[in-house]
Amino acid sequence: WGPIVQAMSGLTFTSGLLGMEPAGWGFSYMDHTGGFYMAMAVLLALLHRQRTGEGQWVDMACCDVGLTLNGPAILDYAVNGRPMRREGQPNGNRSDWPRMAPHGIYRAAGDDEWVAIACRSDADWAASVPVIDLDWAREPRWASLAGRLEGQDELDARLSAWSSARGKFDVQRLLQAAGVPAAAVQKPGERIDRDPATAEFGLWPTVNHTKIGEVRVDGLPVRFSETPWSIERGAPCVGEHTEEVLTELLGLSAAEVASLREQGVV
Repeated sequence: WGPIVQAMSGLTFTSGLLGMEPAGWGFSYMDHTGGFYMAMAVLLALLHRQRTGEGQWVDMACCDVGLTLNGPAILDYAVNGRPMRREGQPNGNRSDWPRMAPHGIYRAAGDDEWVAIACRSDADWAASVPVIDLDWAREPRWASLAGRLEGQDELDARLSAWSSARGKFDVQRLLQAAGVPAAAVQKPGERIDRDPATAEFGLWPTVNHTKIGEVRVDGLPVRFSETPWSIERGAPCVGEHTEEVLTELLGLSAAEVASLREQGVV
């Protein structure tokens, strides 16, 4: 229901490039965000129980969570009368604060291949000029931030023409070597399977699942100095541990469990 909730709460409408349909905040964004909010709510309820001995019912809807994320949009409209999507709205790939140029996602060689480039200062641009190594990049008007902002559309077009003739990882390597922030827009397979840094994170452990066998799962992005984590088995199947919970944890006898099964309770 994530994309539906996102649309109902108004978030989908707030994201998108100029002249294009709303893009949303990512597939099923609210599935995750709703879970985050509920986890915090449960922790707060547990804290209340610790302090008072009183339990309580926690009620939360994902759509309500989505509505609370509209704060900046509501404030801008209430104070300035500006809707989130409007004519003349800033390009979502550019940085208006702090002002930067070039700053965006640019085409690279290949089908649907992209690279992110951000020049934070005149020094970054000066460092990128020898990498681009074309006459237009050496024009004095681009040397200052004011000049690059004034001609940002043209600058983006020229930079995109340069990057689109090169592989995204080549652009990343060349600009990073010059000290300019740049990163290939990686597809999931590239980031998970082929990026040499990913293996060091340990984010994708291989575990054993009762029915599937060996499968890779999401790990934990958190590192604790005193409590290291490990994931060795997949999530349980429905009812997989019913017998274990009823007998070992709750202390029921085998006969009692059999009786519950006959009654359709378990």
